[in-house]
Amino acid sequence: MKTVPVTSSSTRTSASTSGHQTGGLAGHIQSSLASAAKSATAPKPRIKVMLVDDHPVVRKGVSSCLSRHEHLQIVAEASDGREAVTKARQLMPNVVLMDIDMPHMNGLAVTELLRKELPQIKVLILSMHSNTEYVLRIIQSGARGYVLKEAPTDELVRAIEAVYAGEAFFSPEVAHAALNQFVRGVANPGHDQTLTSREREVLVQIAEGLSNKEIASRLGVGVRTVETHRERIMRKLDIHSVAGLTKFAISHGLVSLST
Repeated sequence: MKTVPVTSSSTRTSASTSGHQTGGLAGHIQSSLASAAKSATAPKPRIKVMLVDDHPVVRKGVSSCLSRHEHLQIVAEASDGREAVTKARQLMPNVVLMDIDMPHMNGLAVTELLRKELPQIKVLILSMHSNTEYVLRIIQSGARGYVLKEAPTDELVRAIEAVYAGEAFFSPEVAHAALNQFVRGVANPGHDQTLTSREREVLVQIAEGLSNKEIASRLGVGVRTVETHRERIMRKLDIHSVAGLTKFAISHGLVSLST
């Protein structure tokens, strides 16, 4: 009589189950690796950037560096503060690269205005100043970051991506200087901290040489209101001349020498 080999059903089931479990684990690992690879190679979100600097050579250089990154789109350039405000309102960029020293309206004044009027626009200061006083003024203005003009391109790109994502970004040199100042316990934002936002606006325009009537027209208020602001500013700062107010505004980064 011929004997036929018999494999128990339990053995087959065990082998089958074991193979299924191993395959499931391997499949899970492969799926996870595939997901990670897909995430790593996923296209970066497109970021609309506006360049604001009164030097054409600087704008051209920055634009040339950023154009190599496909996810960064230069939507506009502006050469002074007023032009920057106008184009920001029209084009709604995601991130504005803002210089500080500009004619008509300096970068910090523009930043404060955008913070109030268009808070969804993130401002990243791009300047040559690295002293602590400027860092404190920048933080007060509402800017989301501060990168030195001498920084490498990859640092600038990381900064743009960071502020676009809602984070803050400061060049290492700037952050180090600010941290040292706070650690020493002498971080003092200056007397202008006692001024209201409207008083700072008036101060900037006084420093720019505008008359009370011109300031009133620009702000859409009465001349008497501007006179009241001027009196309060002088009293708070204990400065009682236009020349003194102008010097104060320049020394605190509210306006530039080119204004």
